[in-house]
Amino acid sequence: MSSNKKENVKSKDRENIKKSSSKAKSAKKKKQSQAAKNTLSKAIPVFVAIILIIVVIAAFYGQKIVEKYSYGTERYDMNQYFNVESGKLSVVLDYQRIEDKAVLIDARPYISQEFVEKYFTDHFYVNLDESSVLYTTADQTIKCMIGDDFPYYLTKDKQIDLEYAPVIKKGDTLYFALDYVAIFVYMNYHIYSEPEYIKIDLEGLGCNCAVMTKDSAVRYQGGIKSPILDDVIKGERIGVIEEMEDWAKVVTSRGITGYIQIKQFEYAEEMFANIIQERPMIPLEYTDIKHDGKINMAFEQVFADPASNFGKDTENVRSVNVIAPTLYRIKDNDGTVEALPATNYVKKAHEKGMDVWVVWTDVDYEVDMKQVLGTSTKRNALISRMISEAKECGCEGINIDFERIGQESARDFVQFLRELSVETHKEGIILSVDNYALASVTKFYDRKEQGNVCDYVIIMGYDEHWASSQEAGSVASINYVERGIKETLKEVSADKVINAVPFYTRIWRTTDDGKVSSETIGMELQNNWIEQTGITLAWDNESCQKYGEKMIGGKTCQIWVEDAESLQVKLSVMDSYKLAGVAEWKLGFETPDIWEVFEQYMAGAFEKEEGAEDGGDKDAGEAQDGEQEAQE
Repeated sequence: MSSNKKENVKSKDRENIKKSSSKAKSAKKKKQSQAAKNTLSKAIPVFVAIILIIVVIAAFYGQKIVEKYSYGTERYDMNQYFNVESGKLSVVLDYQRIEDKAVLIDARPYISQEFVEKYFTDHFYVNLDESSVLYTTADQTIKCMIGDDFPYYLTKDKQIDLEYAPVIKKGDTLYFALDYVAIFVYMNYHIYSEPEYIKIDLEGLGCNCAVMTKDSAVRYQGGIKSPILDDVIKGERIGVIEEMEDWAKVVTSRGITGYIQIKQFEYAEEMFANIIQERPMIPLEYTDIKHDGKINMAFEQVFADPASNFGKDTENVRSVNVIAPTLYRIKDNDGTVEALPATNYVKKAHEKGMDVWVVWTDVDYEVDMKQVLGTSTKRNALISRMISEAKECGCEGINIDFERIGQESARDFVQFLRELSVETHKEGIILSVDNYALASVTKFYDRKEQGNVCDYVIIMGYDEHWASSQEAGSVASINYVERGIKETLKEVSADKVINAVPFYTRIWRTTDDGKVSSETIGMELQNNWIEQTGITLAWDNESCQKYGEKMIGGKTCQIWVEDAESLQVKLSVMDSYKLAGVAEWKLGFETPDIWEVFEQYMAGAFEKEEGAEDGGDKDAGEAQDGEQEAQE
């Protein structure tokens, strides 16, 4: 075979080999491509599933994030918030929800007598027997009748007609129209609906004011998911009660208290307060009649021939500028008065440079003061008699010494003082009233109201241990005296308070079996007894008195001495509290030497310099409260 043919054969073989190789490669590629397609077709569903899972998870957590950081729209049940009760009106008082309810009667809000006295005033005097309600101001007594048939009230000179009954009775409850109370008390109110409640403004809240920078919601608690109580708009004023980290406790103008984010408001310069009417139609404003300068008032117990007694009892008196004789006594439950002639007595007192505050007392006869003071007729008759007697004799003042007042007659007593003060102030007569030392034991005497209507409130700073006490003790230890002053000053201003000191003491005798008896003696008899018995005296720092004890006739005899030294301590304590003055019970019990101490007191010798520590030599310790109250 020729070489050319051989070359052609080889060339064809190579071409065939290439073609075969190419086909093989193509088949392999096709096979690989098909395998890839098969793999991809299998992977796509898995990939899609994974993507879907991611999307679902993202959506789930995205929703959670949105829910977490978006503001909740749920609203709080306002019937529950206001504790709505059928037939009653919930109350927001000075932006505070209270449990007490009002009622709507003929579309007007009424509140119970208990509600009035608890939140507004205890100045209304209710007499169910007379079906009347009185309100006494500085110059008159306003009266309304109880019942639907009396839509008016009476002043001192006219009848004022109303569109409603001021006071009505439903069952056992007395209801006052809120509009009637508003005649006497600083307030305004507004009634809201859905739910129905009343917002009453008295003193206001007095918190910082803020202005909303955007529309928002007041929520029940601090938190964006807390239920909504009230909506507030941009520019609305709110009161900020308390700030926390991100939230503040606030109150809206509608009286709803809740929480708002601090970033949603800005503080204003003014305070958030109620706009109260300038003054009630009938304001309660008192005036006083004052004695010139510090008072030294001496009580004189008189039973007969006052003018003659005056000369005898005042022979050695020095520095006394007011004398108070017991000239008038309540004899019975009808208010019958036993009177001693006063005109000549007053004339003699004036000649000696003393003003006269005549004493009206209930201590000498068994009298039920509820019967005497519990009706308008008897009160008016007694007051008229007092004013008439004072004008006739020319005295400067009236002193009320009613010591038989109990819980049952307390309100009548206070109303009597209110009505009497109207008449005494018309006539320019000073009105003073006597009180037991411990105000905590006789709270029903209402010293706060006495301080409002009377010119002077007198503390009877003695009888710490009564004559019938079964425990021997001082008549007026310094602790007892100072405690009486402190308690009274909680309710009455110092310039109206007079503290009375004793010119007497008691000798205490205790038998072996523990029976205690006492003998009340003045200072002269005290000194005679000490000399006769030879009893040894020593200064007692606790009582700030000289104390002596001795066995006499098989009995333990004890005495706490009242003299110039003990009185000086008491007067120093009184001056430290800047009281209006001192009084003494009673003339005729003192020894002449004590008047020098009172002269020093009146001259200001015991007054402390500005900045000096107040109080006496020994503080009236609260630890003795229970013991002393039990003794009373």
